[in-house]
Amino acid sequence: MDLDLERIAIVGAGRLGTALAAALRDAGVRVDGPLRRGEAPDAEASVVLLCVPDAAIADAAATIPPGPAVGHCSGATTLEPLGNHRAFSLHPLMTVPAGRPTDFGGVPCAVAGDPVAATLARRLGMRPIEVADADRAAYHAAASIASNFLITLEDAAARLGATAGLIREDLLPIVRATVDNWAALGRDALTGPIARGDAATVAKHRRALAERTPDLLPLYDAMAEATRR
Repeated sequence: MDLDLERIAIVGAGRLGTALAAALRDAGVRVDGPLRRGEAPDAEASVVLLCVPDAAIADAAATIPPGPAVGHCSGATTLEPLGNHRAFSLHPLMTVPAGRPTDFGGVPCAVAGDPVAATLARRLGMRPIEVADADRAAYHAAASIASNFLITLEDAAARLGATAGLIREDLLPIVRATVDNWAALGRDALTGPIARGDAATVAKHRRALAERTPDLLPLYDAMAEATRR
């Protein structure tokens, strides 16, 4: 094992901290934690990983004595809040849902700072990608659009579909096929009335939304315009 990974302390017992602690133990790493607020990391830890909210990173880092490499798991935050430590960041480019096992194998992982970040990512089976501080906000915005906004759109589809007797599971095949097609073809995977230039069908869509889920009409219009472009 790499010397930097002899013992890792994880601060933060939320979803990510808990998942990383379990994955590291499965990878044969000695893990202290996940530690809750107020619990001090083991003095023997060579790496301290802060899995805390973005606003709490600076305060948490300030409590760590000099010596170990100290990193955070924020996607949008730079290394600045980590102060004078051997600073690094590690952000798995995936979601970590509560109550479900997490497999980090093959997942891209944004890293920066001390080389221990890339070492740690590889130990977990992830693929490290260097993301500079100047690119952090754009990187995280892209991740949020790809994940968070997708949930918003699918929830909108489910709400409208429910007015026609659909349940959420009825939409899963088209959602999964669309994601697979986008993975293979990018924007060339686009189908549907806007791609075909079928303005009459789009008008029918707008009337249905206006009647059944009027609060979703601005979202439909915004997405329709972006799709046209």
